[in-house]
Amino acid sequence: MSEFVEPLGMSVLIRKDESRQTTRGGIVLPDDAEIPTITGRIVEISVQVSRDEDYPLRKYDKVLFNPQNAIPVDFESDNLLYVVPVDDIVAVFRRATPNELVSDADEIDGVDESSED
Repeated sequence: MSEFVEPLGMSVLIRKDESRQTTRGGIVLPDDAEIPTITGRIVEISVQVSRDEDYPLRKYDKVLFNPQNAIPVDFESDNLLYVVPVDDIVAVFRRATPNELVSDADEIDGVDESSED
């Protein structure tokens, strides 16, 4: 029998991405450096969040979240799992399809392809 963690209320379970100890510019960060927001992947969503249309979150979404209220889950040896309130998720990374990119570009240019002369 295997165990799993199911978040309750307005929360999700996130597997935090490995922290980088070196910035893109090559600066080495100390181990105790506090980064205000971090990224991770949603591995489980509470029933309450999945039913709430105001939160378009899906399993395996990559998200940016504030770790201040995140609760670490001592379930795996790497300790990268956190229960995070949805209010602390500040962004979801989405990949646009080619059709969405063309549509967005037309809106920016002010071109409306549906109104042909």
